[in-house]
Amino acid sequence: MLSCTSLYAAIDLGSNSFHMLVVREVAGTVQTLARIKRKVRLASGLNAGKALTPEAMQRGWQCLRLFAEHLQDIPAAHIRVVATATLRIATNAETFLVTAREILGCDVQVISGEEEARLIYQGVAHTTGGSDERLVVDIGGGSTELVVGRGAQALELFSLEMGCVTWLDRWFSDRSLTRENFEQAEQAARAMIRPVVSKLLASGWQVCVGASGTVQALQEIMVAQGMDEQITLSKLLQLKQRAIQCGKLEELEIEGLTLDRALVFPSGLSILLAVFHELGIKTMTLAGGALREGIMYGMLDLPVCEDIRERTLQNMQRRYLLDTEQAQRVSSLAADFALQVAKAWQLDDRCFAILHCATMIHEIGLSIDIKNAPQHAAYLVRHTDLPGFTPAQQKLIATLLQNQSHHIDVAQLSQQNSLPPRMAQRLCRLMRLAIIFASRRRDETVPEVKLRALDDTLHVLLPHEWLARHPLRAEYLEQESQWQSYVHWPMLLEEIN
Repeated sequence: MLSCTSLYAAIDLGSNSFHMLVVREVAGTVQTLARIKRKVRLASGLNAGKALTPEAMQRGWQCLRLFAEHLQDIPAAHIRVVATATLRIATNAETFLVTAREILGCDVQVISGEEEARLIYQGVAHTTGGSDERLVVDIGGGSTELVVGRGAQALELFSLEMGCVTWLDRWFSDRSLTRENFEQAEQAARAMIRPVVSKLLASGWQVCVGASGTVQALQEIMVAQGMDEQITLSKLLQLKQRAIQCGKLEELEIEGLTLDRALVFPSGLSILLAVFHELGIKTMTLAGGALREGIMYGMLDLPVCEDIRERTLQNMQRRYLLDTEQAQRVSSLAADFALQVAKAWQLDDRCFAILHCATMIHEIGLSIDIKNAPQHAAYLVRHTDLPGFTPAQQKLIATLLQNQSHHIDVAQLSQQNSLPPRMAQRLCRLMRLAIIFASRRRDETVPEVKLRALDDTLHVLLPHEWLARHPLRAEYLEQESQWQSYVHWPMLLEEIN
């Protein structure tokens, strides 16, 4: 029986959408039970005097009645409800909040912009992999948060009064998608950002992550269009040009852009362009969490893991009872192979990180059945919540696991959008070889293997007479050479003195 004392709920009353996250704490980890989101567009309900209209309040209360049913089974101490930008500025906010508290049966806290930024950063820190020196950008409906932090600590945080709903009403109210509309929206956003630029730049960061609906929409567009997951200025400018070609908001059609996001996408895009220009951002990726996750982890009081991905991999290993020594053996061997060909094959840090992650959980399919184990492994990775990994990284790892032995599906390796297809193919080749050479599951049985790469031809150099002394693995390698040749990956086995 599920104990209600292990249940927690975080609710965010945003300017564009209301969100509820319900989780269960299990042995120090978090299991998501429900995510409910409703477009309320509260910010659009502010009149000229900054008062919420009765219609906007009714939309909000109707959504909260849906949330309230879920909250009945959760202890009050395990529920936190926060309200953000619109309810910070609405002159009649208390009218809305009194009824909201009655509906939910618990307090609703209107948080400051600074507290919102802090919670967003905490949500990112608990759920997002990569360098822990990061700039976080969150474009909400009524405000935009910019935070620079290191590890669990937010160093500089700012909340600016601009969001995709307010910018829609201010700069795209005639529903025209013209160059002039975008120029006005971007310049206004840049003017808002400019006063905080020097402090943000002085703090320094290694990576930039986006934690907003606008960035989520961009990810969906890029996946649909076969682009890699890195958001760049050139991609943003292409999407801006496409929006201008559509002319009208009602006629906006971009492959991968869903109808529910289309209305506020151009205004969010204009703000994001301003952020990129003012802060000189080169690339941005999608964060694993934001405000709701920050609220949740604050209630759970779980420490921020130094490496979110490692924690996730360890949880997977425990859950599926993996042989961790064998996983480490294959991972170390694959990393050694990658180092040997890194220069010739142009493998970067992203490649080494993905290769490590895939090899550490490559045997999870065995927890279901040895028959079709690679397919089982891929399914589990695709359909498991993996904190620290972007959707594109998760898809690539699943694709590598599905291609860890036997038939190779090159099309599948080309359809992921985390790495260029050729890099993904090369990681696949290295992982497959590492699995074969480590198949005896003992360190002393792994030979000294040297790899040389010339374009796509891979030379596998083995000790003299090793193949004759190890007939089973020799057979595996001959078969592997054939599998790779079928997809035009030349692999040559050679013995050296």
